[in-house]
Amino acid sequence: MQPKISAFFKRQETAPDPNSGGGEGHGQGSGGGAAAEKKRKSKGGGRGELVSKKRSYAQFHLELGQPDFVLHTCSVCGMMYARGNDDDEKVHKAYHKSYFEGVPFKGWRNETVIARSEGGDRVILATDENSHMWNSKVKEVITVVEKELGFAEGKLLHKLCKVYLYISGQRIVGCLVTEPIKTAHRVIPSSKEESHGDLLPNNNESRKTDHTLEFGKISFKREIIRRNNPLVENKGECQDPGAIICDKEAVPALCGFRAIWVVPSRRRKRIGSKLMDVARKTFCEGGTLGISQFAFSPPTSSGKALACRYCKTSAFLVYKDMDV
Repeated sequence: MQPKISAFFKRQETAPDPNSGGGEGHGQGSGGGAAAEKKRKSKGGGRGELVSKKRSYAQFHLELGQPDFVLHTCSVCGMMYARGNDDDEKVHKAYHKSYFEGVPFKGWRNETVIARSEGGDRVILATDENSHMWNSKVKEVITVVEKELGFAEGKLLHKLCKVYLYISGQRIVGCLVTEPIKTAHRVIPSSKEESHGDLLPNNNESRKTDHTLEFGKISFKREIIRRNNPLVENKGECQDPGAIICDKEAVPALCGFRAIWVVPSRRRKRIGSKLMDVARKTFCEGGTLGISQFAFSPPTSSGKALACRYCKTSAFLVYKDMDV
């Protein structure tokens, strides 16, 4: 260990070369030795002087558990990437746009178009038979759907699935994955869902109470506005909106809606409903499936709301893996 930090930077003297003729201990040096000594002194200065040398330093960081230390998580698309890294920034930008606006799609040569709209939108069907073993574009869409809906990677599709893609403006903005099933279970509506319309009928009205304080001939009028407690107002939402209780008795069903996904920028525009309409008409040959012939995989809270709106009842059908 160095006794002092400055000793590390001092120039270390090397032993003179006896063959050079220019070192100490020789009474008379050659001309070459004198020139070398002069050159050495002009470059390095006198003996004992510090020599300026370029040193390379690296910046190090300490990771002490701080959030987003290396990777930043996008609050919209959920992707983790390194800020300042050109490659990561480019990948995140492409994925973010695909997630929010839709996956780019220029079309296929042999598309199976099963529905068209007046605005030029279309719905195409991709199966294991006509999509050449789930080509890269289908896999790209399914990757986004799996991440959005919480499926494990590679666990959403199988050979019996049918994928309905909603195309708008050269982008895939919606996706419905269906599969054949045999049975399903009916959802038992909760009491709060059945009587939700009767709860808090005047929740937007404020109750006013007047208080008058009199001190001799002087009176003060105080008005208190009491608003409804938001905890009570949202009581129906706080009691686990995603909880689903089903009847134990199974009923026959033919089509299962395994996953429904619409890009955030196109939600609330009935794209999911249109995909389900098309699937009901084309899943089985010979007719349109009725409400009692298709079922949903266990939905999220938003998926449950979609199922209630589409079926116009909270007693819709749900199926599990054992029903396939």
